[in-house]
Amino acid sequence: MSTPLSESTVLDALRAVRDPDLNRDIVSLKFVKDLRIEASGRVGFSIELTTPACPVKDQMREQARQAVAALPGVTAVEIEMTAQVRSTANVDAAKTPVAGVKNIIAVGAGKGGVGKTTVAVNLAIALSQMGSRVAMIDGDVYGPNVPIMLGITTQLVGDERGQIIPAEQYGIRLVSMAFLASDDAPVIWRGPMLHGVIQQFFRNVRWDNIDYLIVDMPPGTGDVALTLSQTVPVAGSVVVTTPQTVSVADTRRAVRMYQKLNVPTLGLIENMSHFVCPECRHESDIFGKGGGERLAADLSIPFLGRVPLYEPIRMGGDTGVPITIAEPQSGPAEAFRSAARQLAAQLSIASYKKTAIPLIPIA
Repeated sequence: MSTPLSESTVLDALRAVRDPDLNRDIVSLKFVKDLRIEASGRVGFSIELTTPACPVKDQMREQARQAVAALPGVTAVEIEMTAQVRSTANVDAAKTPVAGVKNIIAVGAGKGGVGKTTVAVNLAIALSQMGSRVAMIDGDVYGPNVPIMLGITTQLVGDERGQIIPAEQYGIRLVSMAFLASDDAPVIWRGPMLHGVIQQFFRNVRWDNIDYLIVDMPPGTGDVALTLSQTVPVAGSVVVTTPQTVSVADTRRAVRMYQKLNVPTLGLIENMSHFVCPECRHESDIFGKGGGERLAADLSIPFLGRVPLYEPIRMGGDTGVPITIAEPQSGPAEAFRSAARQLAAQLSIASYKKTAIPLIPIA
């Protein structure tokens, strides 16, 4: 005699569906919402994931559909996939969370010229295209180029409470030093002034329910990273490198810097990994091969993927139309989306661990 169809039998069946990143079933994770069973045998429910950029979303939907459809008495299965991004802000209770922001991500590099800002901008757009609410802080105060890459020319204004209203383009909200100074005016500031403006960008901006706030960091190791680590709860960092030996060496130093500042490295992206000739399709390793992936393995940090050297990426940055907007179906755009999905997965894992990061003294 078969077990009558009920809420408990459906939930028991769904326990077979596991989130591979969190290594737990979707019932114990409380992902299953709004379960309903009709007299006709139609079963409906939603699965609320921890990010709309979940890399295994389609796989979990199909596993859930098959698990429930196999139950006696089920005539149809309707599943709605939703997402509610979790915050990692309470990883360090000593730092005050930024109002309206769930996760702060620093995108940095050990040296200039590796395409860090290009990667930061396209990661932000990819996350937004997948349904997340995304904002950026142009933390490279001396060389604020994010507005150029997003095609924004504006001046920041305040609201009735004196908070800065961020600019917006392609669904990305942005504040930048470029909005506060003329195009050719150099910023000649000492550390305390940098600290002040970065704090303003976090505390005095009207951030509204932002899932991911991406901070485009200056290259190298310096004051902005120190300000970030000491004053706001950073969910983690993404480090950008090229395969070149010199770049990899500097990237190793950048990862060690974030470790010393108690900022976990969420992953490493290898930019300009190779060049594919548009005529003959021959692949050339202009800057070497596999340096970023080997470094990630050596440092035991996630490797988020590689982005090829592709002229339209540069053209898009120059014209304010990033590749994820200009050529969303291209291989490089998919590389950015794949890296964004892996990044979102790492943040979801971190949000469930909720463990303190071991303190490492600054030498």
